[in-house]
Amino acid sequence: MPQFQVEDMTCKHCEATISKAIKELDAQANIAIDLAAHSVSIESAQNEALLEAAIREAGFTPVLVAE
Repeated sequence: MPQFQVEDMTCKHCEATISKAIKELDAQANIAIDLAAHSVSIESAQNEALLEAAIREAGFTPVLVAE
């Protein structure tokens, strides 16, 4: 499961924007967001490059930290 560090995710609106972007890519994705830790973990059929691109297109700067 890819995990991204998203330091510029700072509020609930950011969290919702990222969730929406991922769900548009994969409606079945399971997303776990820890706002305090700026962490986004995603269980998805899509690969991490596509997930990272979706977060970037939403206006954020994700860094892949684990899979």
